[in-house]
Amino acid sequence: MSLPDLTIPLELPIDIPALLHPAVVHFAVAIPVVIILLEFINLFFRKRALSVFSLFLILVVAIVMAGAYFTGTADGKEAFSLLSEAGKADLKEHKLLGIYLVYGSLALVILKLMFMALSGVISRLFFVLILVGFTAITLKQGQEGGELVYKYGANSEAVANVISDKDDLQDEFDELKESCGSKEKSSTKEEEPKKEEAKAEEKQEVEATNETPKEEEATEEKTEEETPIESNSTETNSTN
Repeated sequence: MSLPDLTIPLELPIDIPALLHPAVVHFAVAIPVVIILLEFINLFFRKRALSVFSLFLILVVAIVMAGAYFTGTADGKEAFSLLSEAGKADLKEHKLLGIYLVYGSLALVILKLMFMALSGVISRLFFVLILVGFTAITLKQGQEGGELVYKYGANSEAVANVISDKDDLQDEFDELKESCGSKEKSSTKEEEPKKEEAKAEEKQEVEATNETPKEEEATEEKTEEETPIESNSTETNSTN
């Protein structure tokens, strides 16, 4: 199920360097687990100090979630153009869920203050359940971030080098293909006059072969016409 679009109308006045997102995300995933353990323990001990320390950690989570969002935005801009279409779609979903986690962490701060005012066992247990749901979504977000890196190669220098090498090889292949095509065209143009000359020579040879039988027939007819005259002359001489 796709989430409704949501934005954070805030931009930092400084440029965030790339590859800070993985370091920040580790805190965003680990601290909520620690808060769950503290809140679960405090169900039995009901210590004010533990509850205050839990509130402090929730504030830290809200700050870390905001930092994870801005660092992730910086890394996402670097990686977006190198991703496939499926990778780009997953990156957009990853960013949207990160925005929801930022607002969710702020909501946790407000809920914690409310449940501290109530100070009942049922309210504490309900808050623990909310924390479990929030942490589960955070872990899911971390899994999707890992898939972006290991499946699609987001912000991976080795994958970026492979993609650039692939593009270079594809360009060289296209150039060689075009040059081979132009050579084939030029060779066919050069062969066409040769083929025409060969056809003309064959035509001349055929015409020559057709003329030679006619000449032989003409010579044979002449010889046949001359031989009777000679025989007649020999007969007249004998009679005389």
